[in-house]
Amino acid sequence: MPPSRNYMTERLPSPQLLLRINTLRDRALAADSLNALAFSMANDAYSLLQYHQALVLALQGEQAELLCVSGLAKPAEDSPYLVWLKRAGRWLNQQLDGNQPVWLARADLDPPADINDGWAEWWPAGLWCVPLHNRAGQRLGLVLFLLDAPPPAPLPELLSSLWQTWSYCWQALDSKRRLPRWNASRSKLLIGLGVLLLLLLIPVRQTVLAPAEIVSREAQIISSPIDGVIKQMHVRPNQQVETGSLLFTLDETTLRNRAEVLSKGVAVADAELLAASQRAFDNPQSKGELTLLNGRAQQSRAELAAVKAQLARTQVHAPKAGIAVYSDPNDWLGKPVSTGERILQVADPAQPAMRIQLAVADAIALEPGAKVTLFLTAYPLTPLHGEVLETSYQAHPSDEGVSSYRLLASIEGEPENARLGLHGTAKLYGERVLLGYYLLRRPLAAVRAWTGW
Repeated sequence: MPPSRNYMTERLPSPQLLLRINTLRDRALAADSLNALAFSMANDAYSLLQYHQALVLALQGEQAELLCVSGLAKPAEDSPYLVWLKRAGRWLNQQLDGNQPVWLARADLDPPADINDGWAEWWPAGLWCVPLHNRAGQRLGLVLFLLDAPPPAPLPELLSSLWQTWSYCWQALDSKRRLPRWNASRSKLLIGLGVLLLLLLIPVRQTVLAPAEIVSREAQIISSPIDGVIKQMHVRPNQQVETGSLLFTLDETTLRNRAEVLSKGVAVADAELLAASQRAFDNPQSKGELTLLNGRAQQSRAELAAVKAQLARTQVHAPKAGIAVYSDPNDWLGKPVSTGERILQVADPAQPAMRIQLAVADAIALEPGAKVTLFLTAYPLTPLHGEVLETSYQAHPSDEGVSSYRLLASIEGEPENARLGLHGTAKLYGERVLLGYYLLRRPLAAVRAWTGW
């Protein structure tokens, strides 16, 4: 009996070894990602095998991807060692036929020249190659332990449970990274396509979004009556004006100087005409000059009257009551203007409307009477409703440089938030179309423009 007990004691592994193996299995089960599992496999097994280096390779078909190197947080992808390791990993995968760990010595193998040179430079004499498989027998990866000699018995047998745990955890964590495959039958696929086609045939209201601004339907443009320079703006932007209120004045200096010169010219012409009339009583030849001098006097008076008329037009008054709409008085003071140049608008705030800039790329078929909803930027919770009154025939560049159609729409009721100058986004409602056309309208237009079909 005593000899038998001694024999059994020598065959049993030490409790410390079993605890270490159990600890490695617990760490593998606690890994929350494949990279964390690879880090544990490459670094935590050093207390058992005392290797030079451990490598964890993931296999994807014929390719081998390095997941972890012991002692390194992240290897350099462009290093010569890593480039060579990818080739060596593919070659090692071809040398393994079964599912059990294998000791590979360089002296017992005949690797290619490039693999042999790298092995002699970076690896020791041999390596212990541990393949990991899933339940179907498909190889998931390789764990390479670089050793000088094969691990002593009975360590390979004791570590078999650890390899199984690593394979199980690898399969579980790798499945999280892969998208689930939909294995649908042909009938289900046809049913799904049929439902999709039916959905595309649902009629919906065609809509489009466009920037909009609140303007007045009754706005009169005030332009410069003559060529000149703006002297003073007498109203502020958005100021209420009455009929006949002074809006702005032009500089009168040049016209007043001309009026004074012409006044002197008229006096001279009248004096010459009077002198010629007095000479005509005694000198018959002076009667012929009366007609010429009378014409010159009338011409001088006509020029003076024209200049005085221009002087009267240097003061521009409001033709009706409303609000003065323009940008800033400082933009106009001292600015030269020409006849007919737009200065400001006098708008009636009691008749607001929507001015919509519909981009050509977003244009849909719209007729007068189409419904419009305006969402103001300042009051997004109180939209304004109306109808399209008129649309422009041609597209013109907007203030942002986008070629757009200009639309004018009414505003229903008397909303308090419809203040002139407010901006927002208008939603225009067109005709009813199929859902498929609604979704594919712009892609189809782009394809036809690109292909010419």
